[in-house]
Amino acid sequence: MSELGSGNIYKFTPDGARSTFASGLSSPDGLAFNRGGELFEADSGSGNIYKFTPSGAQTTFASGFADPVALAFSGSGDLFVADAVNATIYRLTADGGESTFATGLQGPFGLAFNSAGDLFVSDYNSGNIYKFTPDGVSNTFVSGLVGPPYALAFDSGGNLFDSQFFGGQIYEFTPGGDKSTFTSGLAYPMALAFQPVSTLQAVATGGKFQVAVAMPSPYHSTVIQTSTNLADWVNIYTNTPPFTFTNSMTTTSSCCYYRAVLGP
Repeated sequence: MSELGSGNIYKFTPDGARSTFASGLSSPDGLAFNRGGELFEADSGSGNIYKFTPSGAQTTFASGFADPVALAFSGSGDLFVADAVNATIYRLTADGGESTFATGLQGPFGLAFNSAGDLFVSDYNSGNIYKFTPDGVSNTFVSGLVGPPYALAFDSGGNLFDSQFFGGQIYEFTPGGDKSTFTSGLAYPMALAFQPVSTLQAVATGGKFQVAVAMPSPYHSTVIQTSTNLADWVNIYTNTPPFTFTNSMTTTSSCCYYRAVLGP
């Protein structure tokens, strides 16, 4: 979590314990994790994009932006940056190569990818949400939002959620663009995020044990563990979902238990 005005990024454990993950930043705004578990931060005050390892080591990934406010990773691993002042969406490759993905906006403040790889952009000053295909072709997904639209996030069912900054509502849009009010009465709703939900399916067949793991974006690294007593767990495989792990069965493996946990 980034905190406006403090220059800090905080880390919260699942039970709510807080620690300072990074400090001394200019104005931390957008946050996004890549598939490797590294955290990227859009620092709107300095115009830089910083990268943090899971242990907190910081490097400058890209610089020279006017007002980077939102980040989103595509399924292929490219980082997309919304620059509100320049009214531009930039695309950065893993090695830092930069290109302009879209221009002519009036204040992009929110980015989100759907499962098909389309990029959705909330345009604060126009009141529109735009949809861009992977090759950059755009159309207006919804218009006339006077809240105005701010942060965006997709749920696992493909529905798009939008925070209306001054309106105090969270809108929900179906894939076809039908709008409903998810909640209202908020002060200034900003960032949105859905807890990632993974699914695990296991089957024993042909002398082998198969574990299939699926998870929607952001595709956290997942560890397959095994145990004989449901108490002592051993890591046997790590990958990024979706994947299928196959483990050859032995005479003693029929008593084994398997589980999937989020990786580092």
